Amino acid sequence: MKDVLAELERPGLDPRDDVEPPSFKSDVLDFKDLQMGMELDGVVRNVTDFGAFVDIGLHNDGLVHKSQMANYYVNNPIDVVSVGMKVKVKVIGIEPEREKVSLSMKSDT
Repeated sequence: MKDVLAELERPGLDPRDDVEPPSFKSDVLDFKDLQMGMELDGVVRNVTDFGAFVDIGLHNDGLVHKSQMANYYVNNPIDVVSVGMKVKVKVIGIEPEREKVSLSMKSDT
């Protein structure tokens, strides 16, 4: 009960204020600026059973399928990423008509 009262005394406190915002590439402002193989910084916005949606600074988030999360088999994406996590991704697929982008977190080694 003391913890609840202590939190109620500090309304509007947002713990995300302490997190450093991601730095997106300044030359990627629109979907048509994307190129295959481009490496970007992003932030995980949602984790699902099949992968993670990553904010790369565009209107739509890109998808990292669980098969592209690591150089090993990933059964559950939550074992690799979490919401708010900063990640480095590479563009591996672009669907201009649907403005969808496929991303990979695999290392080249």
